[in-house]
Amino acid sequence: MLTKEAVMEIRLLARQGLSIRGIARELGISRNTVRYYLRGGLERTPGRRRPGRPRKLEPYESWLRRRVEGAAPIRLPAAVLHREIKAMGFEGSVRTVQRFVSGLYPEPAPEPVVRFETAPGHQAQMDWGEYRLCGQRIYAFIGVLCYSRWLYLEYVDSTRAAVLVACHRRMFSAFGGVPREVLYDNMRTVVTQRDAYGRGRHRFHDGIWALAAECAYRPRLCRPYRPQTKGKVERSVHYVAHSFFYPLLTRCELEGTVLDLARLNAEARLWCARVANVREHGTTRARPVDRLDEERQALQAYVAPAQGPDAMTSWPRYPLQRSPREYDAILQEVRP
Repeated sequence: MLTKEAVMEIRLLARQGLSIRGIARELGISRNTVRYYLRGGLERTPGRRRPGRPRKLEPYESWLRRRVEGAAPIRLPAAVLHREIKAMGFEGSVRTVQRFVSGLYPEPAPEPVVRFETAPGHQAQMDWGEYRLCGQRIYAFIGVLCYSRWLYLEYVDSTRAAVLVACHRRMFSAFGGVPREVLYDNMRTVVTQRDAYGRGRHRFHDGIWALAAECAYRPRLCRPYRPQTKGKVERSVHYVAHSFFYPLLTRCELEGTVLDLARLNAEARLWCARVANVREHGTTRARPVDRLDEERQALQAYVAPAQGPDAMTSWPRYPLQRSPREYDAILQEVRP
């Protein structure tokens, strides 16, 4: 049934002389619907519904309202809420939850997205997410294999260069290999000067440059002020925040439990294994864990250093000042 505003629009268009076919075309509805309301059909009254059998969601509606209000202004995805009430006994679909919660907050306008696909093993993208946990600032290290969309997630309390390199080592171990290039934002722990040796030839931070030389991948930078260049990891940062971190944080607050960094990382590993990497991806229409098998065959081998993947200060030092010739020589070692 249509709202009273839509019914009024039908009758106004009819009074203006528009035909039933024209009204249907103008409003995007069927001609039978137009005839029904022109003959005196009743419009839908907001907040009321015809009597019928009890709805499956009805026992959980008050809890969902409290959940959404308690998490505001953070918007919790319907899939997250569905998982939570399913554990409480709900037997309906995600779509049922989505229809209900859509009326609890306005729907944001979608942004236009241009996607670029890469071959298996060619590129990974990395970025940080920043959050607050028990009054402390923490950071999410997020890496995405671009072909499979397989997600690596780790929470740390610092973004120092040593921590960044250690996170890379654990990420490559989790990937099962090293891609041919890794795309970064223009962060200080990755690049010290853009275009230092000419257009597109940047001066990278010693730690990242040494790691790239050791693992034989090429570090690349996205265009300044264009986060869409690394859209796969940008969307993953948003996905992690709104489908994992904020739902977990607000649920712990609701239950009165304390969430520390150790438990957060344990929950993150479990969520990646049971949710993020086994869901059907919206773009590829395949599960990341399934496409990972194909991508791993194209990755370069990764050998962890003797002191283990958690070593944070083991990279060799390169001088900060290099000539273009020295830069090209090192680049040849990294370029696949």
